[in-house]
Amino acid sequence: MGQSSYSNAKACAVALTISYLILAASAGSFYDDVDITFGGERAKILNGGQDLSLSLDQYSGSGFQSKHEYLFGRFDMQLKLVPGNSAGTVTTFYLSSQGAGHDEIDFEFLGNSTGNPYTIHTNVYTQGTGNKEQQFHLWFDPTAAFHTYTIVWNTQRIIFLIDNIPVRVFNNHDASGVPFPKSQPMRVYASLWNADDWATQGGRVKADWTKAPFTASYRKFNANAKRVGPNSKSTSSESDNQAWSTQGLDAAGRNRIRWVQNKHMIYNYCNDRKRFPNGLPTECKNSRFL
Repeated sequence: MGQSSYSNAKACAVALTISYLILAASAGSFYDDVDITFGGERAKILNGGQDLSLSLDQYSGSGFQSKHEYLFGRFDMQLKLVPGNSAGTVTTFYLSSQGAGHDEIDFEFLGNSTGNPYTIHTNVYTQGTGNKEQQFHLWFDPTAAFHTYTIVWNTQRIIFLIDNIPVRVFNNHDASGVPFPKSQPMRVYASLWNADDWATQGGRVKADWTKAPFTASYRKFNANAKRVGPNSKSTSSESDNQAWSTQGLDAAGRNRIRWVQNKHMIYNYCNDRKRFPNGLPTECKNSRFL
């Protein structure tokens, strides 16, 4: 190769490397990944797109949604929840489709008065019907630092994880007549809103607006998932081979979820015989870890 050709090739390689670095630097930016849906300036994208804060005052909360829709994947978000007296507030990170018969997979964080623990509320809706709640208290202070909350959604199961520790599994029992979300694409949503009519001690403890604005922080959103719809050229074929597509619980995962559910679960619909006097839901009889 002549000197001129070598120089040109080297220049192209450098240009490609710079282009790759620029793309890599912009990956994971909230500017690229989400749209603010309500709350106006109460939702702020910060630090060049690396961080996002939501706030709530007596007039409005705030929220955002992913730019893309997905059909199965692994969805990670780091959150730091409202500190201090967070009674009446609900911070969320969830997946949802649209329409009356929507599917939804929920992480909701129910605030509490100072010194009392947050309640982590999980639920799964299929074709517009939920009623599959499990609730937990955490083994750490979710307001003191960021922690990673993850939803894995594949054709076999849904797994809820906190700092990569599984806290809940909802298995696909479609063959037994239990609907499972498997055909409706979902977006990722997050919000901070006033739910003081029910969120804290059944609504007995209200939001203290003298402490407003309440603020929750988000960062490191990652969707390793199968995009669908317009502008979804990427991930479908690549995602089919991702670990999330067959992810379940290994022996270590079963030990961890057993620990969480024995020590930190405060409500399980599958144990609520008063709520289901005619018999527990079908899936409650078929799976140890829901």
